[in-house]
Amino acid sequence: MAFKNEGDAKAYWKENVSLMFKLLIVWFVVSFGCGILLVDVLNQIQIGGYKLGFWFAQQGAIYTFVVLIFVYTKKMGDLDSKYGVDED
Repeated sequence: MAFKNEGDAKAYWKENVSLMFKLLIVWFVVSFGCGILLVDVLNQIQIGGYKLGFWFAQQGAIYTFVVLIFVYTKKMGDLDSKYGVDED
């Protein structure tokens, strides 16, 4: 990557790290929070015959992770374009 100046490079990495931190927080809340900490509360709700806490522990965290991959890809593409380091 070739940035125009050092200030752009620092701003780019600051935004990149901020985005990763936010997405990791979402993933942690869904996987650990909903799948472990809040499982008893969520198990009182049933969807399709399955307890919601069980669903989050078995499927929800995985689905969330896949969605976060697509969100990260889109946001990083936007960030690359913003700083002129995209591959186009």
